[in-house]
Amino acid sequence: MAILRCGAFELPLTRPLVMGIVNLTPDSFSGDGLAGNLDRAVGQARQQIDAGADLLDIGAESSRPGAAPTSLEEERRRLMPVLEALGDCGIPISVDTYKPEVMREALAHGASMINDIYALRMPGALDAVARSDCAICLMHMQGDPLGMQDGPAYTSVVSTVRAFLESRVAVAGAAGIAKDRLILDPGFGFGKTLEHNLELLRHFAQLSIAGLPLLAGISRKSMLGAITSRPVDRRLAASVAAAVLAVQRGANIVRVHDVEETRDALAVRAALDPD
Repeated sequence: MAILRCGAFELPLTRPLVMGIVNLTPDSFSGDGLAGNLDRAVGQARQQIDAGADLLDIGAESSRPGAAPTSLEEERRRLMPVLEALGDCGIPISVDTYKPEVMREALAHGASMINDIYALRMPGALDAVARSDCAICLMHMQGDPLGMQDGPAYTSVVSTVRAFLESRVAVAGAAGIAKDRLILDPGFGFGKTLEHNLELLRHFAQLSIAGLPLLAGISRKSMLGAITSRPVDRRLAASVAAAVLAVQRGANIVRVHDVEETRDALAVRAALDPD
């Protein structure tokens, strides 16, 4: 049975896992940023656990298109109190960061996974996680959040993303990171047009490398707004549909804002077509 080793947790990959999102930023694209509000952030996290989240992804720096970097001090200030408050939550906590200092401190505060939009390319990031037992999500991004949507272009987006992820898996392996700690994310919306995103979703299964689990993060994103003409607060149906379609195409983990609704949709799919 395939598993994801995630700190003290071992997550079976016999069914799709639902990762709930907790944003600790003031400018989240999805309108759910909780920067500076510890009680609400912890309450939202526990609500998602009660709704059936298999793991949580907590981020304290915005990576929306056009976002400027957040200082190390500010990211720490937003993140660490929430990690401390959720230390007994009973499920793995992933921290969405690319800063090695934050990685080390988050792991010391009980985080079980690092979700890195730069795929451990920042100086010191590889060393920060290599000797731990955390899981690591390696994501593809063209450019950086500040300018990634300024005319992204590919000869073949599927081939480019696959080659990038393959190279990062090789780098991680050379650093001694076991494959059962790795997750791959093509980075929907990170330096991609709508057609790039759709092409990645159409051929999602082709992005699997060495049988590693795939993560799809499409929830509430602008690609769904472009398809449906709905504002971000009215993209629930599209987000749930995208999660189900991603699972049908090979996603092992779906990163979502709406845990309960996504789990219900996946339960219907599983009843109709059990794996």
